[in-house]
Parts: sequence; C-alpha cells; structure tokens
Amino acid sequence: MERQTPTRRQLLNAIGLIGGTSAVYAMMTTFGHAEETRFPGPPKLDGARKGASVIVLGAGLAGMLAAYELEKAGYKVTILEYQGRAGGRNWSLHGGDTYTELGGATQKVTFAKGNYLNPGPWRIPYHHRTLLHYCKAFGVELEPFIQFNHNGFVHNIDAFGGKPQRFKALAADFEGNVAELLSKSINQKTLDTQLTPEDLERLKEALRNWGMLDGDMRYTKNLRSSSHRGYDLAPGGGVPAAPRPSDLFPLDDVLKSGVWNQMALYMNDEMQTTMFQPKGGMDMIGKGFAKQVGHLVTYNAKVTKLMQDKSGVAVTYTDMKKGVTATANADFCVCTIPLTVLSQIQTNLPDKKQRAIRAVPYSNSVKIGLEMRRRFWEEDAHIYGGHSFTSQEISQISYPNSNFFGDGPAVLLGAYSSGPAAYRLAGMTPEERIEAALAQGSVFHPESYRKEFVSGASVAWSRVPWVMGCCARWNEDTRREHYQELVAVEDRTVLAGEHASYVGCWMEGSLLSSLDAITRLHQRALEA
Repeated sequence: MERQTPTRRQLLNAIGLIGGTSAVYAMMTTFGHAEETRFPGPPKLDGARKGASVIVLGAGLAGMLAAYELEKAGYKVTILEYQGRAGGRNWSLHGGDTYTELGGATQKVTFAKGNYLNPGPWRIPYHHRTLLHYCKAFGVELEPFIQFNHNGFVHNIDAFGGKPQRFKALAADFEGNVAELLSKSINQKTLDTQLTPEDLERLKEALRNWGMLDGDMRYTKNLRSSSHRGYDLAPGGGVPAAPRPSDLFPLDDVLKSGVWNQMALYMNDEMQTTMFQPKGGMDMIGKGFAKQVGHLVTYNAKVTKLMQDKSGVAVTYTDMKKGVTATANADFCVCTIPLTVLSQIQTNLPDKKQRAIRAVPYSNSVKIGLEMRRRFWEEDAHIYGGHSFTSQEISQISYPNSNFFGDGPAVLLGAYSSGPAAYRLAGMTPEERIEAALAQGSVFHPESYRKEFVSGASVAWSRVPWVMGCCARWNEDTRREHYQELVAVEDRTVLAGEHASYVGCWMEGSLLSSLDAITRLHQRALEA
C-alpha cells in the first residue's frame, strides 16, 4: 500500500492531542502561521477643508490619537473627557492618589514614592508596533517587562499536597513525558498520520532534544533532564563541582498541576517575549499622549447626549465641577466612549447601530497591589520579574520588573483575577480583597508575605464608574452580526476604541481602531 505524506493540519492535530496548545503553537510558528498586529504607519489625511471641526468623546489613547492626527491634518478639534485626567484605562495608582469605586468605597493609596499599581494595561508586546511607534514619537521611555520567568511558581490545590512547584520543573517534566509518549507512538506506528522515514527520524530527534530524553528515548532522572528542570545540587567549581540531578515529579501530579495552561499562555502571540513597560508606571503613556493634545481637552465633562444631522453633531455634557450643562458642536464626531457607558447615553444613532452597541458584553477583572517592605521574592526565592500562578481566586501574582536588587519597599501584583473569581473579589470591600490576596498569596512565600506587608490597593473593573467593566468581549456570533455595523461611519459619527478592533483588551487595538476610524471619517469629510 502506498504511503501518504500527512498534511500540516493532520500533523498539527496529532501533536495537539498529545502535546497540547503550546506544542501546536510551536509548530505553527515553524510553518509561518503566527501573525503580528497591523500598523500601516501614521495616516495621510491630506486636503482637510479649512475650518472643518471634529469633536472627540473620551481622552483615552484612542481619543487622544484621533485628536493628535486630526489636528495635525488641519481640523479644529475638541476633546470631552469625563475624568479629571487623560489616559482612560491607561492608568496607574501612585502614593497619594485617591480612588472611589461604584458603591462609594474610597481608597487612599499610601505607596512609597516611585511605587505604583497598574490596574489596567501593564505590558506591551514587541509586535504592538502602533503603540511602540507613538511611545517613541512622544518621548515615553520604555523598559523590559519580564513576562516569562522559569523560576516562578505554579500552584494547584489538587497537586503536590497543595504545595507550589517551580514552573521550570513542572514544564520540563510535562514536556519530557509527552515527548516519551509520542516517541513510543512513533516506534509502535500508532500515530494517526503517516510520515516519510526521513520525517520520522527528524521528529524523533526533535522529541529527544525537546523532551531531554535519554538514548533509549526515555525521560529519566539524569543530568540531561536536570538541565531543564533544575538540579538537586547545581554545578559548581573546583573539587566538589559535579552537579547532582533532581528527582522527577510523578506524572499524575504534573497533570493535576495544569502546567500546560501556563505553557500555552507564554506561547500565545500576545504574551510572547520581548515585552515592555513604561518607566514609572503605565500612565506615563497617557501623560505622553496628553502632552500632545492636552490643550484640546475639556475635563470633568460628562456626556449625556449625542445628536447628529446632515449639518453636524451636537454633544450635550455636564461640567461635573460646576454642575452646569453645555453643548459642543462640530462637523464630525469620533466617539471612543466604552460601549457599557455609550449604551446609556441618549443618541439619535440608527437602531441597528444602537443594537450593535448593546450587543457586546464587557469582561471583569480585579487587580490588587501589595506593597512589601523588602524584595523577598528576589532575596529569598531568586525570582526577578515574571509571574507565579495559582488555582485560587487571585489567579496569579506578578513581580515588579524594575529597580532589581533595590532596597526599601516595592509593590508586587498580588492578584490578577478574571471570570467568576473576579466577580467574587469585586463583591468584597477593598479591605477584604487585600486580606484575600494576602491569605492566598502566602502559599508562594509563607515566611514573608504577611510579615513584610505594608499596604495595598485594589481595582475591580466592574466597579469602575467610567467604564463598568474591563474590556469588550466579542464572540464569533456577535462579530458576525454586529461588528461591521459598530465600526461603520454613521453619517457624521464614527466609533473607535479597543471594542472596535480585533485586538480587544489591548492598547494596540485602541490605536489601530482610531487610525482606521479617522481615515474613514476624513474620507467622509472630503466627500461632504
């Protein structure tokens, strides 16, 4: 019987069944299927009619970028912003800040100078080229964000008696066992695909090196496996220099740990290294944008009505400081207000547009910052940046990525929770959230967590007054039915923001959406 060479899809499916998502993604990268986000460069908005005006609703990144490029093109631009600051979800809480959430709970942040919590975005992938371009253009200094740290912990209450284990050891044991199982399948010719003899040999060699298998294609305790998972006694110098290999974890505990979830996370296109963060807090990006367009912003302006006709747009808003109502008029409008809020504002947008606005739910997340007296994760556990993961409600803790080896207090992210767990945390008082973060995070650093704790702050995005959620969560059905309607220019108004992109929940999505929106709005203006 003639042998048939398997298709790439068949091979990916076979590897996925045995190796999981991260193995599939590794092969997809080899085949050239991994994609980056799109950045066409700054828009070319030539020929703007003299005196043409645009009102931008929202001074988040999408709104400020729209204003910056439109003003540069010659439009007269006004920005209305609900808050007393620019940046939107690009936000940091520093010592001295005060934040009041829905329900009235107020937190006074007491972090030491230079310390902060990024409640919203906190990392920038290397391929988010739009954001990186404007950070450079606006003088926002960036530094590395340590995303992937092999020395972090993975904790699952159902594995290892509830004791956390190092990611590198769990990942090595998972990969080693999977590689051995797959190599056995090849030798027994039980794979549901067919490869040429040359491909089989190449795959076996790949498995040997990927899984640190021995000469008999077995995953065993030896120096080879320890070179990935860590040694019982590390290599040294001089006479007692020989390393000692470490014991392997039982496969059932490795599987119970769910470590492949973290392995797959790190292979996700948006989560791969290299990543960046602004020096001094994520809000440095918002401040950098605001330096370009701050003169255009009316702050503390609560928009209550958006109306348009063939001659222009009229936006009614309340000055939250003075308590007076005013109306701003312009030829066109770029609306970047989150859909959760926009759905509550009176507009005369067509019913189909309003249905699209109401169709998109927003996710929730909770972040908790814990200031500690010293960097015990560095000094005691040798963890520099990166994350530790848990099956508890806090989901993960993340270690600061700046001022390594520094003395004095530092803030670690004591929780980054989403889904049902985030709603449970959101239902607590801020003080109760801090207690939950301390109780659950102590599993990683039991000797130091409570002892070194100084103060904390938390943000539950479902309780943030100006967005009432974290970010838009489209699914295939809602995109199919409503997405194109949402992003279409409607007479003289266009929507922009992360909700109007396929890069949802990222600053890059906001910026890409903004550039596309103003390009189409400019074309509409030329036609008008």
